[in-house]
Amino acid sequence: MGRKLLTEHINVEGIDTFEVYRKHGGYRSVEKALKTMTPDEVVEEVKKSGLRGRGGAGFPTGMKWSFLAKPEGVPRYLVCNADESEPGTFKDRQLMSKLPHLLVEGMITSSYALGANTSYIYIRGELLYVLRILEKAIAEAYANGFLGKNILGSGYDLDLYVHPGGGAYICGEETALLESLEGKRGNPRNKPPFPAVQGLYARPTVVNNVESIAAVPVIVNDGGDEYAKIGVGRSTGTKLISACGHLNKPGIYEIELGVPVEEFIYSDEYCGGIWKGRDLKAVVAGGSSVPILPKELILKTAAGEPRLMTYESLSDGGFVTGTMLGSGGFIAMDETTCIVRNTWNFSRFYHHESCGQCSPCREGTGWLEKILHRLEHGHGNERDIDVLASVAKQIEGNTICPLGEAAAWPVSAAIRHFRDEFEWHVRYPQEATRPGAVFPGKAVLA
Repeated sequence: MGRKLLTEHINVEGIDTFEVYRKHGGYRSVEKALKTMTPDEVVEEVKKSGLRGRGGAGFPTGMKWSFLAKPEGVPRYLVCNADESEPGTFKDRQLMSKLPHLLVEGMITSSYALGANTSYIYIRGELLYVLRILEKAIAEAYANGFLGKNILGSGYDLDLYVHPGGGAYICGEETALLESLEGKRGNPRNKPPFPAVQGLYARPTVVNNVESIAAVPVIVNDGGDEYAKIGVGRSTGTKLISACGHLNKPGIYEIELGVPVEEFIYSDEYCGGIWKGRDLKAVVAGGSSVPILPKELILKTAAGEPRLMTYESLSDGGFVTGTMLGSGGFIAMDETTCIVRNTWNFSRFYHHESCGQCSPCREGTGWLEKILHRLEHGHGNERDIDVLASVAKQIEGNTICPLGEAAAWPVSAAIRHFRDEFEWHVRYPQEATRPGAVFPGKAVLA
């Protein structure tokens, strides 16, 4: 059983209250940081840990913190991105609802490191029940002297607020989130300037994911070097994985980075294999926006090496034969899954969630959905498959924010690895659109 750095006490009765959380070592990192460390020393420990952003991009957290501009007399902000909107990802909401004080503690320690005196948790609008849990935890932290003026007699002040968004996927992009937090429509901003220079209210701002901030207390308590010993290479520490789809044991698992994908899927410690004794067909490893991989490429790299649950191993081979760890939204699909229907479903989502600011995304996501609808419903032709690939390529790299890539990559990968299934929908539309139809394999196209 791997180490549990974030979820060790998640099932303790009453752990969502200040009293019980404190009894289990809660808020030690705040005491340690404010009483024995300078802000720069906290940043240095996070750098040593090798912690990478757990929201999807995987950028080194300590390095991101070091980019924060520090002009004299200008306020700085820390914003927690709790707008968990990626299909297949549901780890952050559990962390916030069951261990709210862990996030609050992480926000205090991180805000101290960054010199922020006002910080925000921007939460997805549909998660109002979680917002109430967080607000209760924040009120308890104020009541016990861990928020407000002169925290623990250190001279450091911090006010923390929870702000609900409107439920837009695009507000998971950090600059769109900041626009929404300022009361504007959540459209992404052009970069530069980057948020570290001009973020919230045009002031220096750091935006981090819930899981990233929740890891900071562990790093400060145990030391960055100890945290870095867990994992493999540049993929250090533990990672929360949202496992769903055709699995015997779907759920949220905290893994030590470096676990083989095959072990994660088939071992009783984790997902327990594919349901109903069926065969694995494909996996989306990091949320709906990352490239899908067929069974043979998700279990092993193209070179035949075991694929590991790390940033580097999953991306081995680039997008030709690899994918991304992303947000850890692990979606497993069995042999009965229709790849065309699944891709169409993803495309419907991205078309709906596009903010419409960039024409390649606004128009391109619509074309992707329309063409996939035709193919899935038996009205497609051979040319549609190539047009799909062309539209995806024209979206990629031509938008202000990554939503364009999020819409394009799943389509490109599905065609790359499952083109024969798309062709089956074109050549045998009556069979392919029959309820419960399963692709019979390449032989039918010969």
